This record gives sequence, C-alpha cells and structure tokens, in this order.
Amino acid sequence: MPPVDKALIDERDAFARALAEWYAVARRPLPWRLRPGLYETVVSELMAQQTQIATMLPYYERWMRRFPDFEALAAAPAEEVLRHWEGLGYYSRARNLHRCAQIFVHMAQKPRSAAGWEELPGIGPYTAAAIASIALGQPVAVVDGNVVRVLSRLTGERRHFSGNAEAVKAFRPLAAALLDSQNPGQHNQAMMELGALVCLRGRPLCAACPVAAFCNGRAAGDAGDLPHIARRATERLEVNRVLCIEGGAILLHRIPEGAKRLAGQFELPLAEELGWKPTGKALASRTRSITHFRIREQIHCLPRAPLPESGLPPELRWVRIEALDTLTLSGPHRRWIRELLAGVQASSIRPETEG
Repeated sequence: MPPVDKALIDERDAFARALAEWYAVARRPLPWRLRPGLYETVVSELMAQQTQIATMLPYYERWMRRFPDFEALAAAPAEEVLRHWEGLGYYSRARNLHRCAQIFVHMAQKPRSAAGWEELPGIGPYTAAAIASIALGQPVAVVDGNVVRVLSRLTGERRHFSGNAEAVKAFRPLAAALLDSQNPGQHNQAMMELGALVCLRGRPLCAACPVAAFCNGRAAGDAGDLPHIARRATERLEVNRVLCIEGGAILLHRIPEGAKRLAGQFELPLAEELGWKPTGKALASRTRSITHFRIREQIHCLPRAPLPESGLPPELRWVRIEALDTLTLSGPHRRWIRELLAGVQASSIRPETEG
C-alpha cells in the first residue's frame, strides 16, 4: 500500500467513529433497513446491481408483496418472477435470484459465510460480502463502485485502472483493513451510503463529508477527478423492427432461452428475420441502452404479404392484444407497444407503399 494508506489505517478507529456517527443521522430510511432480514438483504442487493436505488424502490416493494420470503419465491413460476422484474433490466439477476431461492430452501446447512454465499447462483464476491456482513454480522468488507470512489479519494490514489474489476481488487485490502469488525454491516452500508450521497462521481460534496479530515484527494484539490478508471466506449447500433396487427393480435418475437440477454422475453420482431426490407417513413423511432450499446430502433408498419403462408418460425407468435399483460416483454418494448397501440387503432394500420 502507498504510505498514505498506512496513515489512514493508523487512524481507522477515528475514521470509523466519524463515519458511524454520520451514518446514524444521514442514512436513507430504505425498506430493507427498516425491516431488515436475510431475505430482504439478498433481494435488495441483487436488485441494486446496475440499478439506482430510486429506480428499484417500487419494484422492491411490489416484489416483497408477492414474494415475501425464500419459500414464496422458490415456489413461484419463472414467468411470474420475470414479470415482477420487468423494467429493471439485466434479467439474469431475476433468474439467479429465483434459482438461489430454490436451492436455499432445500439446503440442510444454510450458508453463514461470504464464501458459502458465493456458491449460490448469481452471488459474486461483492454481493456475498454484503449479505454476510449486513444480514449475518460477518467481518468481511464490501467493495463496490461507491466504495472504490471513496477509498481512491481518501488515499489520493492516482494510478489508472483498466476497469472496475481491477480497481475493486486493488482497494479490497484497504477496505478490509479499515473495516469496523464490531459493526461490519453498518460500516459497509455507511461506506456505500457515503459514496451514494456525498462522495459523488465528478462532484463530491466535500464540505458535507464526515471524513473530509482524512481525505488526501480533498487536500490536493483533485478529489472530483478520482478514481481514474477506463470506461468502455459506447457502441451505437440501429435496427429495424416491425409492428404487425391482424385481427386483434400482434406479431411478437420470443428471444430464445439460451440468449445472452433478455432470454425468454418478447419483443417486436426484427424486419430482417422476416426477410423484409422496410421502405418509407418509420412509424416511430426509439432508443435504449443495453450495457455499453446505444440502440436506435426504427419501428415500421409491416404489410401482411411478406409473412410466410406455411406457418411462422417457432420464435414468432401471434398474441392477442388483451393477453399482452400475461407475457414478459422487455421493459422498453412493453412501453413502446402501449404507446403505439394507443396512437394507432388496429383497423387504421395500413401497409407502407413502395418508393
């Protein structure tokens, strides 16, 4: 560790005390903190991956009403689990949470350590540490993006990291050395909360920081520039999709179960899978982001003629419009389909003309 790290470790008791006093007053009254428990911690941690807290809150409340414990979740059909996750994205988290519950309820010996939790589906080092420390009181440090940002500024670490994984690995020993082993769950939550509320990306609120006196980045005046982590460049894609309505039914594409993203969900079909090249002006143009991709989706009305007369491929299905709520659609496509149906009556849809 750099010398500044050792200086911070030498003051860890004072640091932990200042952090704990701030957290006791400033922490947000989140539902899994007001009603803490092992299941609540597992659900909240998986939901919070790649999702802002404000976005996930209504999903969490709805989830807990339908699946209040491991047993209820384990017994639920996969389609219903995905429907309750719809809109949060990164759907592998929902599948992993479902499988995790199914395994957990049948375990004779429930996991008590971070290592034990890592054996379950979708539980990586960060999530395992969070569950073990917050719900089970185990003295293991949590290192996520918020904690990396806090520690990089406290230490004034100015090296350039190739990605988040390298930065997490670099700061894990320091996080462990600073951990309040008597109150590990509270300490970990305080570190994450500090990053979420005060030590903000690009614009840290140093004047409101409870541990500013320990911060090398603040003293040097470049806290807002830290950490130096290479970000993956955004790739832009453009696709053509089709809206085809016939006799009160809409044509949808079901993404295969083995797909890397959005497996098992329904979306509007791609024009290319029907062997059709759209002409004329699109009915609508929408954009969405998936990981580092920024996707522009042009939606066209599809003439009835190009559809195969001998039956549709298995991934294409006609679905009654009134049955849409029984399917799991990707969040953006459900919203877009509702908008399109509201603006275009099925009887008024006309195919595009050539030229």
